[in-house]
Amino acid sequence: MLRKRHPEEIVAELRQVDVQTGQAPVVGAVRAVGVTTLTYYRSRRGGGGPTSDRGRKLSDLEAEDSHLLKAVADLTLDELTLAEAATGNF
Repeated sequence: MLRKRHPEEIVAELRQVDVQTGQAPVVGAVRAVGVTTLTYYRSRRGGGGPTSDRGRKLSDLEAEDSHLLKAVADLTLDELTLAEAATGNF
């Protein structure tokens, strides 16, 4: 069963894979930490390797996204309520 991991944990695991690649093939090292090879290669392509700053930025962006989604939902609900009240269907 998959567990939800924080971006900082994924960054640490990808660094562990970087350390292990000298000793074992990438596929084996990636499989050992539970990350897909696609995730590993995408992180390497994105600027030379994973950093904890990127993990923190991702966490911040996810929190902001969640906040904005809640705000949009509240505003949409208010708009629908006002539209229904304006038509007299209350």
